[in-house]
Amino acid sequence: MSIERAKAWLRQFGAEDRVLEFDTSSATVELAAQAVGCEPARIAKTLSFRTGDGVILIVAAGDTKIDNPRYKARFGCKAKMLAFEEVEPEIGHAVGGVCPFGINDGVTVFLDESLHRFETVFPACGSSNSAIELTIPELEKFSGYKAWVDVCKGWRE
Repeated sequence: MSIERAKAWLRQFGAEDRVLEFDTSSATVELAAQAVGCEPARIAKTLSFRTGDGVILIVAAGDTKIDNPRYKARFGCKAKMLAFEEVEPEIGHAVGGVCPFGINDGVTVFLDESLHRFETVFPACGSSNSAIELTIPELEKFSGYKAWVDVCKGWRE
């Protein structure tokens, strides 16, 4: 089960017991915001893409969208999200629970600048009814991210 994989990953940081599990779905930004009781922007959604170098994850604020010109300038290719049926085999987590914790080897994690607006954010934890509240330094540490990127729009306005 994917949530167990995320919890096992978080265990090395002593954060496994901080994972929140809900009786209702948290599979979308809106549902997750309702479940944790925060504004949708503080949901750290994890988006999966295929690039020329392989599969990447971009963790971004819940109120953003990918800015195609910025994405292409950063990654050298058009933004191509993984198809629904590709997500679980490629990432290790199913749609609705994709997170940067306990992912498949070879998947590279990037954090979007849109997250810097918040003290804490809520990424999923491998299932469609889970989340964890993390500070930005914790998200950096726990995700094993490669770099901060600026590839989203809709949050500066």
